[in-house]
Amino acid sequence: MQAAPHVLFDGRHGQNAALSEQAIDSGGDTGNLPRAHHAGVNCIAIDRFEGRYLISGGAEASIKLWDLEESKNTSKDYLNRTAGVVKKSASSHQYGITHLCFYPFDSLAFLSSSYDHKLKVYATEPMTVSATFDLDSVVYSHSLSPIADHLLVACATQNSAVRLVDLRSGASTHSLVGHHRAVLSVAWSPHQEYILASGSLDGTARLWDIRRSANSLGLLDLDDSVGIVGEDGIGKNARHRERGKAHIDAVNGVVWTDDGTHLVTTGHDERVRVWDMSTGANALSHFGPIIKNAHLSTLLPLLVPGYVIGPGKHVMFYPNQKEILMFDLFEGTLLKRLRIPGQPGAPGRGTTAQANIRSRTTSLAWRTGHVDLYSAHLDGSIQAWLPRTSDEIQAENEEATEGGDAEDESRKRKREALDEIFRDLTKQKITFT
Repeated sequence: MQAAPHVLFDGRHGQNAALSEQAIDSGGDTGNLPRAHHAGVNCIAIDRFEGRYLISGGAEASIKLWDLEESKNTSKDYLNRTAGVVKKSASSHQYGITHLCFYPFDSLAFLSSSYDHKLKVYATEPMTVSATFDLDSVVYSHSLSPIADHLLVACATQNSAVRLVDLRSGASTHSLVGHHRAVLSVAWSPHQEYILASGSLDGTARLWDIRRSANSLGLLDLDDSVGIVGEDGIGKNARHRERGKAHIDAVNGVVWTDDGTHLVTTGHDERVRVWDMSTGANALSHFGPIIKNAHLSTLLPLLVPGYVIGPGKHVMFYPNQKEILMFDLFEGTLLKRLRIPGQPGAPGRGTTAQANIRSRTTSLAWRTGHVDLYSAHLDGSIQAWLPRTSDEIQAENEEATEGGDAEDESRKRKREALDEIFRDLTKQKITFT
């Protein structure tokens, strides 16, 4: 994967849009270079069916729809224009967007949550509100099961309980009580429709079975690398753990692997942990001191779909402030560092002076049916990451070969010079007195 600075997202219209195109073509006037949102991009999501539509949520409360197949080819770049916009109005969100997701069953609708305490359902094509749920506290993230028929939206809120919203009945009264502080992240299991995971500001990660009267299945404990094996070795009739923490500080990210066998959590202790969900054991994957995580907002690593990398392989992309880190999920090996264009030491348009703390990476999304990664940033940009083409790989190999030949020639000249000096010294007559 490599940065694709020629793929741009411009959320401006009219005269401002024309100015950004002129800036692109001229390669100058960096103040007019495209931005998806003028106040920063908090989150993005891509539909799981065609991989065609991307939605982005801004810090200024707007939501924008992008058609990834309708980019405009300028002289040097591919420019994406908005296919739809939810502007701030009485029916829209009033504060920054915290999380977005498409319906798991089709791309004709999506859900959004915000700092204004609301969860909203939108129709994608007209970009209009279909339903609004007021949860009376900040909604940090939400999750809709990719396999279930129950249409329950789990919401991580500033309240210590996980809130469940039923899209069929419109009810939002059911709560899962167990955490002691705000819930920052939730995720439904991709293989068990009634199983839910959540992470909280209190440092705990909980599992829930919403069918049970006592919903909590217990806690994950960072000190437990064995797990609770139960009668069958995978937790049957085992006693639930009600003590322990997944992280020393807040847990602001929970993500399941595609097969549902493992859970990944991120925390303010700047650790990423992988858990074996058959026993709840800490898999002891270690990603080193390079991990950064200090913000209250939800921070979700992206796990590459299994169909992309093949069986037995697990790769994680981690949004690490001004770069994206690529890891082997279980070994913890750093495979690659993807530098954000415009940052010091990074390729692409811009200079060091453009580097800004607001370019922090906030969200990642994978494009279904492609090998494309997209990232959102607080400077208002959306960045595309694409695989290297065969021509680029060949050019790099040729450059490396030429560089190697030049290096060998330089070493040869130095060796010949040293040999000549040595011969001159041996020809001199040395007299000892």
